[in-house]
Amino acid sequence: MTILKVTPTRITLLNLKKELKVAQKGYKLLKDKRDGLMKKFMEIIRTTRQLREAVEEQLGNAFSFYVKATAPIHPKTIEAAFLVPDITTTLTVDVKNIMSVPIPQFHIKKEGYAFSYGILETNGDLDNAIIKFDKVFCDMVKLAELEKTAENLAKEIERTRRRVSALENTRIPNLEDTIHFITQQLEERARDAIVSTMRVKAMIIAKENLF
Repeated sequence: MTILKVTPTRITLLNLKKELKVAQKGYKLLKDKRDGLMKKFMEIIRTTRQLREAVEEQLGNAFSFYVKATAPIHPKTIEAAFLVPDITTTLTVDVKNIMSVPIPQFHIKKEGYAFSYGILETNGDLDNAIIKFDKVFCDMVKLAELEKTAENLAKEIERTRRRVSALENTRIPNLEDTIHFITQQLEERARDAIVSTMRVKAMIIAKENLF
């Protein structure tokens, strides 16, 4: 039992009861928030896992085409082919809130043409590799968005879990113990007051009987 250091009066008792109600309500709200965050977190984790597997497969396929395409081509020819890119990619980030958690949203804008090289010095496999890299790039950005979302949710879940634990295991029990203690103290004082009153009354009656 942990008793808070307060003066055991009726005013204190009323204030502690009000505080207990607020703490119990906050505990329920935080618990609901934690459960909601956990549900959203698990959804994000499942989506992230599926997308990561798809990205890894696409990257492996794209690199396979790239290795096959560049094997018969001189390295300087490959370097020259990608020396001057003909495409510009712009990434912008918006932020929305899910249960007070900042969630990033990445937006990609592409301008230009992915093939910045001539077709005479290269082959079709290189074209396929570029197409596949261009396609998987958008998925990689989406994967980064999901992973950052999962990270932010995990941090908020941990903060909420600590607050729920503090209310459940410390604050609410301490308030309940203190309220119980003060209630007993006030009841004991009331009994003492009644006994004292009865004694005084008895003394008065005894004196009256003497006369």
